[in-house]
Formats: sequence, structure tokens, C-alpha cells
Amino acid sequence: MSTSQPRRALNIDNINPHVKAAQYAVRGELAVRSEEYRAALAKGEGKDLPFDTVIAANIGNPQQLDQKPITFFRQVASLLENPLLLEHEDVLINSLGYKSDVIARAKWLLKEIKSVGAYSQSQGAPGIRESVAKFIERRDGYPASSKDIYLSTGASSGVNTLLHVIAAKPETGILVPIPQYPLYTATLSVLDARCVPYYLEESKSWGTNLQAIQEAYDKAVSEGTDVKAIVIINPGNPTGASLTPADIKAVLKFAAEKSLVVMADEVYQTNVFIGEFVSFKKALRDLQKETPGKYDTLELASLHSISKGMVGECGHRGGYFELVSFDPEVAAEIYKFISIQLCPPVLGQCIVEVMVNPPKKGEPSFELYNKEYTNIFEGLKKRAYALYEAFKQMEGVEIDEPQGSMYLFPTIKLPAKAIKQAEKEGRKPDDFYCFRLLDATGVCVVPGSGFGQKEGTLHFRTTFLAPGTDWTGRIVKFHKDFMDEFRE
Repeated sequence: MSTSQPRRALNIDNINPHVKAAQYAVRGELAVRSEEYRAALAKGEGKDLPFDTVIAANIGNPQQLDQKPITFFRQVASLLENPLLLEHEDVLINSLGYKSDVIARAKWLLKEIKSVGAYSQSQGAPGIRESVAKFIERRDGYPASSKDIYLSTGASSGVNTLLHVIAAKPETGILVPIPQYPLYTATLSVLDARCVPYYLEESKSWGTNLQAIQEAYDKAVSEGTDVKAIVIINPGNPTGASLTPADIKAVLKFAAEKSLVVMADEVYQTNVFIGEFVSFKKALRDLQKETPGKYDTLELASLHSISKGMVGECGHRGGYFELVSFDPEVAAEIYKFISIQLCPPVLGQCIVEVMVNPPKKGEPSFELYNKEYTNIFEGLKKRAYALYEAFKQMEGVEIDEPQGSMYLFPTIKLPAKAIKQAEKEGRKPDDFYCFRLLDATGVCVVPGSGFGQKEGTLHFRTTFLAPGTDWTGRIVKFHKDFMDEFRE
């Protein structure tokens, strides 16, 4: 009989090494420390801290930062969660301020799904997918089919699905923009596939640089990488950049020439301050019209989500992706993969439906919906520009005018003394700066190294979701004190 001590099956040395290798900076050590500060302040224990609130500017989580839910969306959701309320329409309308179109929408959705507590089809409820297809048609001016729409648990599960299917072997490579949202590198790390980084052009408002993409592709191929896809985030995360139609078409032409799948992450499509959003689907259909036959086999997967924009319903985990020109046998395997996960949250699917099919002009809920939507957009823009103006005043900080998404990604130039101190503490310089910022102000941002950046450059990413603009003053004061402390 064994007399050895009982032991756990798992330890840090025998779990999946690819999970250990994955990094996800937006919820990393800085975020953990900021939550510890938040908890201390909530318990009344943070008397010695130099701030009285924590500003979570590290993650695009609008409603945690007091963005109010859109009334129409939540009223519909409340009736879906508790259909018994529909037996009291007079109370809903006369006492609780529900409008008739809210009740009509909830009834229609219940007819489609039966109950938010029931599974839907793996691909999502057919009626909701039909609504998404009609939205895409209105947006782009080209037909869309519900059979090509896959509802998902936020856009991130769509990314996960697509990368699982594409990453066939360790030599599979995916072109990923740098700086990028770390979901892509982390997922590729877990899948033991190769990230092929291509640098965005900071001097051109973080636009794509076709030469940089070509060089990254050629280098990867010469090293034995089988490059299968290119990821584009538009509007950009973390950069906030909004691509021009010419940039989009250039990427599509390159992808067609090299037989690459285009993964277009378009979750910030309504967060555009300069110019207007053009989808990859529209640009592809325009190209197909201009040159018939040439781009008909170019595979495009475009993703959208209820988490961002003016909707901000991150916690409800709803999204979709559309497949364009995929081989039907491959699409069947994608369907099988999502079937293993059963289906996306059904309430999330319903919120996707109200996002893509909101109240229209002349309908009872339109006026309030339009007012709330516009106020959120204008509030985000105002805060983006307040931060932009603050960063412009700061010594050694370079920043582009806000274009879109929910982020600014300023360049910071730190004194040599600060860089030496960071080395002494075993931290990267931008990491060191962000920890000092958090400890002094309670403002949590993410160092540029968490997204990737050109050698010799330093950045940080901040959201502009937090209410008010006074917290920007905390950053300005901290930066001045920091620069003075480490001045040569």
C-alpha cells in the first residue's frame, strides 16, 4: 500500500503550457491592483490612499463606468425575462412608461425564441439572424443572407471559433496588426499557432501600411509559416484609428492575391468621430462590382457585438459574425464547432436583434431612443476630446486627434532616469509608468507593451468612458510630477 502523501493532480509545471504562455494585459496585474484599491475604498479602508475613487480606464466596459443602458433595450429584455408582465399591458403602458412598440417587439421575440431559458439553434434564432441580415443590407446597400450569419457570445467567441478552425497546425500563421487587442495573440498562443505581426503606421494616424503587411508576410513565409489569414480591427483597438476606403480595398486586394481569409473586427463601427464607417463587406462588394470574377473566392468574416458602440451591453454577451464566400464544407465545420458549445446566450441574441433593428422614426419609442443614443455618442466624443486636449499639454506626450472606438493611445517619451528605475524594479518602462499612475491617482490604464509597439517606442491605452472629465486633471498633475521626479 502506498504511503506517499496525497497530492494534487495539477501543478504549474504540468498544465497546458500554451495557456501559461498566453498574455492578456487589459485584465492583467494592473487591473488586479486597481480592483484591490476599489475594494479597500468600498470598505472604508483606503484612508491612506492619495485618491478617493478608482477610474477603470483599462477596459471598454461602458456600463461599469456609468453609461446608462438604452431604455428600449432594457424594457424589451425585462419582458423577455418575465413574460407574465405581458398580462398587464395597461400597467406597463399607463404606470411604467412602456410604449406599445416595446410590447410588440417582446411578443415577436418570444414567438421566435419561445423562452430566454431555452436553447436556440446553434447558429442562433432564425428570426434574429434574419434581422441581422436586413441590417447589413441597409448598412452596405448589398444583399445579405441569414444562412451566413452566426450569432455568438460577444465578438470574442466568434474570433475564437474562426481561429480554431483556421489554425490547422503549429506552422499556421495569422497576420495581426500591432498594436492589437490581445485577444488575438492570446488565442493564437493557446492554439499553438503563429502570430505574424504587422505594424500600423503611427505617423499616418495608425493606418495600415501595405508595405509593412507585405514585408511581414514575406518574412513569415521565408521562415516556414503557412500564412492563412489577416486580422483588421476597424475602428482600431487600441489605436482608435478609422481606416479609409482606399486602405480597406488595398488590404482586400492583398488578401485576394495571397489567398488569405480576412477577419474584420468591426465592433466599434458606430464609434466614429471623423469620416464615416465603411465595412469590409461593402468594400469587397464594390471591388467585385468593379472587377467581376476577380474577388469572388475572397473569404471574409466580419464581426460585430452589443458590447461597444452606444449599446455597451458587455455583460449580456451578444454578437455575430457573417461569413462571405466560405466553402460550404468549411462553413459546415464552423457550424459543428459552435454546436459543441450549444448556443450563445439567448437574451444576448435578443439584444443583438434590438441593436440591429432599433426603433425607427415615427415609432413610439424612437424619440427617447434617439435622444439617449445621441447623448451617449456626444458624451463619449466630449470626453475623448477632453483627454486629447489634456495629453497635448503634457511634456513628451504625442497624440493624434480622436477618430473613433473608445480609446486613445498616446506615445510617451520618458526620461532615461525613469527607464533606469523601471529596469531596477524589473518592469518595462511603460509598465512602470502605468503602475506609478495607478498608485498616485487611482486611474488604471494599460501599457502599450500589452498590445505590442515598435521597438524603442512607449505608449499607453486609456478608455474615455469614465463619467465627467475632471479625472483627466489627475493624469496631467501626475505626469508633471513624474517628469520632474525623473528629470536629468
